[in-house]
Amino acid sequence: MHFDGEVMRIFQSAGLAEKIGNVARASSRGMHFVNGEGRTLMVRRGIDGPGPHGWAGNWYFHQPILEAVLREGLKRFANVRVHLGHEVASVDDLDARYVVGCDGARSLVRQAIGSRHVDLGLHQPWLVVDLLCDPTSARVKALPDYTVQLCDPARPMTVVNVGGARRRWEIMLMPGDDPARLTEPGIFWPMMARWLGPEDAKLERAAVYTFHSVVQQGWRSGRLLLAGDACHQTPPFLGQGMCAGMRDAANLAWKLLAVIKGDAPDSLLDTYESERLPHVRTFIDLAVKLGAVLQETDRNAAAARDRRFEAGAEMFDFPQPQLGPGCRQEAPPPVGTIFPQPRLADGLLMDEAIGQRFAILGEAELLDGLRADAVLLADVGRDWLERHEVRAVVLRPDRYIHAVARDRRELVAATLELARTFASGCSRPSRP
Repeated sequence: MHFDGEVMRIFQSAGLAEKIGNVARASSRGMHFVNGEGRTLMVRRGIDGPGPHGWAGNWYFHQPILEAVLREGLKRFANVRVHLGHEVASVDDLDARYVVGCDGARSLVRQAIGSRHVDLGLHQPWLVVDLLCDPTSARVKALPDYTVQLCDPARPMTVVNVGGARRRWEIMLMPGDDPARLTEPGIFWPMMARWLGPEDAKLERAAVYTFHSVVQQGWRSGRLLLAGDACHQTPPFLGQGMCAGMRDAANLAWKLLAVIKGDAPDSLLDTYESERLPHVRTFIDLAVKLGAVLQETDRNAAAARDRRFEAGAEMFDFPQPQLGPGCRQEAPPPVGTIFPQPRLADGLLMDEAIGQRFAILGEAELLDGLRADAVLLADVGRDWLERHEVRAVVLRPDRYIHAVARDRRELVAATLELARTFASGCSRPSRP
């Protein structure tokens, strides 16, 4: 249902941001964690207007509509073939130089790799109910337009305004619930009575899912690689499940392209897991902590939780973690974090000027005469450079920061290091 500004930026890189923006709902209202009495405990901030990535910070969508846009977008590429309604029984039968298993929590490719399962401790079944609401209903009009995480020990719930007439309720299963019967309207409608009833909306879908928090160690074996739920699963309390998979794809895509074109050695792909696993763990760990706030069903413990927020609602943002070791300078942040996307003097967003290449941003005098296989953008991002007390920054094709430089000597050294990287491959990182 949700993706963030960074993921919209990835859609932008695929030339689909405008079309996806037409079918998704931008929101500046954030997410509110509310206790059983209606008092707000925590708020994940929203962003008014374009955020640091050049787009709204939160987007809500209906998955079948989004997938239709993506599939239509694939038709632009004659070298892409889509086979729907097919099942892969063995990766041994796939005649491909590389196989990326984006094949979900029961991944066949993961089984072939034999990666190690790491359980992070959260496994909780929830009922998901999608409704098409009557826009003329007074009760529907009174629904909040932001996401509500109802931290009620009697029955934790999540309420999401997906967009248009569509709303979603996620309802935590409690002891004594029969999962086989919970999807019956006569069972779930009374649970939602504080908001609306069957006279206010039409049921679109109801299903029980188990929310997991797990990661895999071992995302690659030779030509086989993993991405998305095949190598990590997060509970949805931060709205980062699909976002994590999209970041996998963005990290892996430019590396696969460089290897396949012969611009980089195969060892570059060994930096994929080492970079992404610590990054995605940060989001999963936060989602688990938020889940502990939401899913508390002991009334005494919930009361103690509520008292911790008596001074007022706690505000928080999406984390901006550093990539793990890999194809980047070994240095503290901001190296290894994603660079914002400013709008240039000619009106273009920065990524539109760079394309699928490395880029160097910096003071004009530092970039003058610089020889590097990268797009040079003089005097772009000056506020960011000044804030971080550097004079230039080297960006990877996925816009994560490869290196920073405080003077010409450091910048030349960074470009030479980059050239060596693509001559001999990044040093093989240790397993996280």
